[in-house]
Amino acid sequence: MAIAYPHFFGSEKAKNLKPSVMVSPTPSPAILSQDELKKIAAYKAVEFVESGMVLGLGTGSTAKHAVDRIAELLKIGKLKNIVGIPTSSITHEQAVSLGIPLSDLNAHPIVDLAIDGADEVDPQMNLVKGRGGSLLREKMVEAACKKFIVIVDESKLVSHLGGTGLAMPVEIVPFCWEFTLRRLEMLFIEAGCVGKLRVVGESGGEPYVTDNGNYIIDLYFKSDMGDLKEASDAILRLAGVVEHGMFLDMATTVIVAGKLGVSVTNK
Repeated sequence: MAIAYPHFFGSEKAKNLKPSVMVSPTPSPAILSQDELKKIAAYKAVEFVESGMVLGLGTGSTAKHAVDRIAELLKIGKLKNIVGIPTSSITHEQAVSLGIPLSDLNAHPIVDLAIDGADEVDPQMNLVKGRGGSLLREKMVEAACKKFIVIVDESKLVSHLGGTGLAMPVEIVPFCWEFTLRRLEMLFIEAGCVGKLRVVGESGGEPYVTDNGNYIIDLYFKSDMGDLKEASDAILRLAGVVEHGMFLDMATTVIVAGKLGVSVTNK
């Protein structure tokens, strides 16, 4: 037995967490791909699902494996009376194609469990999500959950949010989006923040439009953005902002799959 990633979730910064001991896979000469690691984490998370649950169904390449596995267990009768609440139109289409019964937060305002991926996870289990464009619905569903399991491969672990140098998404209304972009940049001018409108295609083009009819501004930071709760509040105070991709103090469990094995950490 071994505690995977003790340097991360077991660090001083993460001393408020309680790492769980997990069985590491039998050593193998084969090197697992990133997608295989995602699948391992997703399947582990589905072990927490019980018959009769209302489930938040996440969005993205890792969450897709979890939805597939839930459908498989329903088909063979190991799970029964599951109701899923999808966090995007893509997940809705996937679940319908697999025969998973669906509902929404109007009918089920309290969700038993959600399983979803993340773009970044810091030592306090704070997350960046939304690089796939579904951050608003993800946050609505996952904020209504009794338990929220985050599934990632080890590449998503960071020392601080924004630490990968990749995007921290903010969903905004289309009206005067350039004005909102400039205001977002000014909030974090000391962190060297640069905002970019997300567009469809790598060469530029039409703005990317979310399931909710909004745009996304991707923020890039050269340094730490500072206190996350203060940053969150400042962003949400701006008129024109709908929601941001920082999921603070929301995850109850993080499952990480990597070369050291599988780690399950509970808050």
